[in-house]
Amino acid sequence: MNTAAANPPAARPGDAATGPLPPVTAELPPSVGAFHYTRFAPWLPPLEQGVEPGRHPVVIAGGGPVGMSLALGLANHGVRSVILEADDTVCVGSRAACISRRSLEIVERLGALPAFLAKGLPWTGGRSFYKTEEVFRFEMAHDERQKLPPMINLEQYYIEQYLLDEIVRRNAAAPGLIDIRWGSTLTGFTQEADGLLLSARNALGDYALRGQWLAACDGGQSFVRKALGLDLVGTGYEGRYVIIDIELHSGHPTERRAWFDPPWNPGSTVLMHKQPDDIWRIDYQLRAGQSTEEALQPAAVQEFVQRHLDAIGEGHLPWHTVWTSVYRAGAMTLESYRHGRVVFAGNAAHAMPIFGVRGLNSGFDDADNLAWKLALVARGVSDASLLDSYSQERIAAFHVNAENAMRSTEFMSPPSRGFDLLREAALSLAGAHRGIANLINPRQTQAVGYAGSMLSSSGDALAAGPLPGEAMPEQQLADGSHLTGRLGPVFTVLLLNLPPADDALRAELSQAQEGPLPVALCELSPADAEPTVFAALGAAQGAVYLLRPDGHVAARWRRPPPGALPRALARAAALTTTKESA
Repeated sequence: MNTAAANPPAARPGDAATGPLPPVTAELPPSVGAFHYTRFAPWLPPLEQGVEPGRHPVVIAGGGPVGMSLALGLANHGVRSVILEADDTVCVGSRAACISRRSLEIVERLGALPAFLAKGLPWTGGRSFYKTEEVFRFEMAHDERQKLPPMINLEQYYIEQYLLDEIVRRNAAAPGLIDIRWGSTLTGFTQEADGLLLSARNALGDYALRGQWLAACDGGQSFVRKALGLDLVGTGYEGRYVIIDIELHSGHPTERRAWFDPPWNPGSTVLMHKQPDDIWRIDYQLRAGQSTEEALQPAAVQEFVQRHLDAIGEGHLPWHTVWTSVYRAGAMTLESYRHGRVVFAGNAAHAMPIFGVRGLNSGFDDADNLAWKLALVARGVSDASLLDSYSQERIAAFHVNAENAMRSTEFMSPPSRGFDLLREAALSLAGAHRGIANLINPRQTQAVGYAGSMLSSSGDALAAGPLPGEAMPEQQLADGSHLTGRLGPVFTVLLLNLPPADDALRAELSQAQEGPLPVALCELSPADAEPTVFAALGAAQGAVYLLRPDGHVAARWRRPPPGALPRALARAAALTTTKESA
């Protein structure tokens, strides 16, 4: 017999800027599949007249995936941080559940990749249906050069737990490197000449602390954003989606399925994803006039899910609800991600529609871009203008992501009758016309290049390979390993197919490695890689790439002329000759 939980955890409705809000409950969330929640106790640091002595290099507001990723990224560069997290558990519900290859590359740099891959479900494509007819099938790029799948499905509570596990490991090796304070809310802050004075509160009391920089990773309801009187600007959509996690023992493969105007829910769109522990994510569009509150009632959830499962041939299987929420799409951003000594990342900085899974994946990219820059600035190695490049690059990336996401959103949730007619025409013809069917392509997220970055230097026009600002693509090497395995979270000079006796270049490289920046050397000779690898990177006759700590290209040459490499390094890191960071 099919059953639905009487009172599964349910998020409160949010708007396009905030997304779903966490449920209000004093109880420990129930276990989901193999996942068991832990409640973390608050604590007060030693205080002197209500103030914590000293100054933290970085205070992070928000301990979700973006905040923890930023803390781990800072730790890669030896920079301590304090995380203030208002909740006392990791998150409830699947939330951001699709993790891209690019995000997995970032997670690898953070040290948490094995856990993600061990639990996550990899997938490469999906199918779309118009009523009951399959009209489109897509496959994401995947070949032997890649060591990571194009996408995995992994619920956000696992994502947060695995990042937390890595924080625990880091702290065991270097106590106090990442100080995560659970059940602690940032209640105020003032900017000073050399840092910030912040106030925090938990169940044990109020106190003040000082930080050199504040990173706002506190989500769509960002207290920091509101405290500065900042608003997200962009486009909000009327389309609302109910999100339902159910436990269902189905053997259907892991893929993205989308039904447009299905007979069992006419005028709507339904999405379905498989997640670990036999948890299935169902998103369905509310029609105009449908009540959000009524749709989240257990009886309404039960009726819809059963109707949907009956229609796809799985209504005979037992299932129960584990989480519900509601979402309204929006593509909005702050106009700047830096305000003095405050920087924004993740949903505190922008809102992204769920289509194409650019929400948390954009947040991982934010943290990856920001961590090394904030670390260099906090250490006094780089000028604070380096953080302006973070804002410039990530806002440009937002617009690239938003353009693709908005196209998908306008197809999934037509904003007007005209868009609705266009969608109906495309769907009715898609089964017979592949070109038209491409309009249904969800355009899944991928790495975004930073064209026009202030950190990039001009170089040579190679026959192939990533341009300055673009991410270095994965390459399989002759021994079966992969290029990213040889690239750490530091600046890297990549020498490709060059003779070993390039004395002038190697002298400059040696000098750079003795400077204030951590600079690594990665050299690939013909013995290390097939000719196709060198050809793909424009290095058939040799090439040199300067890679940033986030894997993006800062400069590239056939052979850098004298002085070009140190100049490109100085530009990419906004090096300063003083120890002032503001």
